[in-house]
Amino acid sequence: MDMRSRVNAALKQAMKDKAAERLSTLRLINAAIKDRDIAARASDNEEVKGCGDAEVLEILGKMTKQRKESARAYEEGGRLDLAEREMQEVAVIEEFLPKQLDDDEVSKAIQAAITSTGAGSIRDMGKVMGELKTRYTGQMDFGKVGPMVKDHLCAASNGDC
Repeated sequence: MDMRSRVNAALKQAMKDKAAERLSTLRLINAAIKDRDIAARASDNEEVKGCGDAEVLEILGKMTKQRKESARAYEEGGRLDLAEREMQEVAVIEEFLPKQLDDDEVSKAIQAAITSTGAGSIRDMGKVMGELKTRYTGQMDFGKVGPMVKDHLCAASNGDC
């Protein structure tokens, strides 16, 4: 089942269960997907039918990141009730994301990407990040992965960064 179908099925189930908070989050997900579809249709490419699973994963990843940042800001501002609501939304969104890779798996993935792209210096960081994004979208936080890739590339080029 593709991502869009999974979200729609969960939306219908939330309606049946009368789970208001879950329903509102699922509607936000659906709206974000439809916004991306509309943006794709507005471009010159007429053949675009809608966004695929990779784009949906990207949307979900951005939504998760936004909510975590909002929750942190609410906690700093003393609004724990709003922070808790944001984290509940994160939990619903993360149901649709693949399992997050741990640090060892991320390190192995970085090494595999460096090997497959033939990267030898820090100049090849874009190639490695592109490779990781195509293979592991939604499975790792690319904000944290960037410095790790840089470290691996620096080590591979004998500290020449």
